[in-house]
Amino acid sequence: MSPIRFFPILAVAGLANAHAAGTPVSTQWGQVSEPAFPATVCSTLAATLTPVNGSVDSLDGDPSRSQPDASLIQDKINACPAGQAVRLVAGSAGQTAFLSGPLNLKSGVTLWIDTGVTLFASRSPKDYDNGVGTCGTATKSSIKSCKPLILADKTAQSGVVGGGIIDGRGGSVVTSGANANMRTWWDVAWQNRTSGLNQQNPRILQIQNGSNFTLHGITLQNSPNFHIWAYGVTGLTAWGIKILTPSLAYTKNGYACPAGTTPDVVTPATCFTPDTAVNTDGFDTGYSSKVLLAYSYISVGDDHVAIKSSSGAGAHNHTYAHNHFYYGHALSIGSETNAGVSNIAVADLTVDGFNSGTSGGLRIKSDQSRGGAVSNVSYSQICMRNVSQPLTFDPFYSSSKGSLYPSFTNIAVRNFHDLGSSKYAGGKLTFSGYAINGQNNPLAITLDDVVFDGTQPTFTAAHNGGPVTPAATHFTLGPGPVSFASSIITSSSNGVSISGTAGSGSAVDCSSAFVPFKSVLTTSPI
Repeated sequence: MSPIRFFPILAVAGLANAHAAGTPVSTQWGQVSEPAFPATVCSTLAATLTPVNGSVDSLDGDPSRSQPDASLIQDKINACPAGQAVRLVAGSAGQTAFLSGPLNLKSGVTLWIDTGVTLFASRSPKDYDNGVGTCGTATKSSIKSCKPLILADKTAQSGVVGGGIIDGRGGSVVTSGANANMRTWWDVAWQNRTSGLNQQNPRILQIQNGSNFTLHGITLQNSPNFHIWAYGVTGLTAWGIKILTPSLAYTKNGYACPAGTTPDVVTPATCFTPDTAVNTDGFDTGYSSKVLLAYSYISVGDDHVAIKSSSGAGAHNHTYAHNHFYYGHALSIGSETNAGVSNIAVADLTVDGFNSGTSGGLRIKSDQSRGGAVSNVSYSQICMRNVSQPLTFDPFYSSSKGSLYPSFTNIAVRNFHDLGSSKYAGGKLTFSGYAINGQNNPLAITLDDVVFDGTQPTFTAAHNGGPVTPAATHFTLGPGPVSFASSIITSSSNGVSISGTAGSGSAVDCSSAFVPFKSVLTTSPI
């Protein structure tokens, strides 16, 4: 077995997330400091709209009024010189809202949204239609038919910054097309669950085939689909951002929706939870490199992070440091890994899953239709609670067939502390390599100071044609404790081996790790 590579990410000790938000982060490509806001503003635009309880639905029931600020904002971006910013600010009488359809960023230009200001997305599908004609509906076809709200295509040195909010309005009823006044964007998404159809909903921010993109301080919330989708990007820094779905505009405190108001029972729904705002991934990257997510907060209805790799040189050199996650499916690698994923470092992460049945912590997922090599992945200084699936390393994520076989090697989990769940106790763990169809690709993983409080976790059952877990796994244990080590049994028939010995020691101190999301974002219900 090849040696594990560790990166000089952080010298973290004591309390998780204890670093000040301005402390530089060491990454695989060098030290990265907190980004500076642009020194020069080319244009300042003042808001003219006033939201009511975090919503502008009362202003755009007529789809002809769906994007009153789009052309003005776009014109200012087009005219802005490289190295400068277009800044959105509050109006002189306290107006705080802009309302826009799709916008295109250009190289060197930053969109700056001031604290207290919200850029609301149009809820008219016609504004996003890319020519296919089905945006705002659920289709049998998987061909995407919606433009994103903000597109950065082949840009260099661009960004979106500021203490303001970009709101995708996923829980608002759409105003044009086949579902006009009948479904919200998230009702359309729910048709994937009820009818097996593909939602045709826009993302908030799409960054493609560019370099050196910066996100700083900005909040993205209520996306109809993914919040951030970046692919083919070299150099992406997201620092101090917040991603939230649903916000208080579409739910109740604590996500305590009254009976009969959510999309699993009524259309259009009037209240949403993260589990009913589906496919709302937070921070997704595909075959990108030099990616940093630091000092950020994510609570969504799907993956917190999804590192995908289906093309080009693959995904490599990613650092995720000093982050807080809440509702969501996990910090995930996959499911597309066929172009390769390598050199991924996760350090100082806090996850509070709120006892959701879909809550996940750390996950590598793939299958034989889109598998590839995932290697040199390190997780350290992790605090977790109320998560149903804390650790998942699964090459049988689906039953899809093919000849792209997953291989997960040089994976390490160190300084991991799970405080347990009142509903799921220690939760379910999945450790599996891929050892069928003539392949022998064992999972190679190190567990060192991995501690679960209380009732210990159990292992997942066989699924999607795979074996009972653990299977085809080479464990290296210690020298620190592994609280469930006694349940890992060497088995030649199942391909499980153990080297090293779990020792004793204190678990990572998580006493100050967990903070309410609403303490950093007032629109949060939790």
